[in-house]
Amino acid sequence: MAGTSSILEWTLVSECPIPQDVNALLVDGEVAVAAYKTFRDTAVFTNKRLIVKDVQGLSGKKVEIYSLPYSSINMWSTENAGGFLDFNAEVELWTRAGHIKVKLQKGVDVRKFDMLIANALLRD
Repeated sequence: MAGTSSILEWTLVSECPIPQDVNALLVDGEVAVAAYKTFRDTAVFTNKRLIVKDVQGLSGKKVEIYSLPYSSINMWSTENAGGFLDFNAEVELWTRAGHIKVKLQKGVDVRKFDMLIANALLRD
């Protein structure tokens, strides 16, 4: 995972069960909807925000939590080659906090990911 810079970048490897430790981060009325495994970390979509847990260091004891409220996302795009040789896809988020790039490994459904963002941002 990259630190904060002009572009923050995450790579999601696969969808996974929602980790139980995320419940300690949720506010009243917030519900975890989906989770994705990164190389060492987890990204969790809730009905209010995207939470990314960034485990740092060799021991993994230092943890940084990124919290991106959906209200801060101004625009997004998804990109994939659309063929059987497509090994990854990319999602770009333009936010008030800056530009975020999310790489999706083969096996992560870019359309499902796109719908998670659309449902979070476009529902009344």
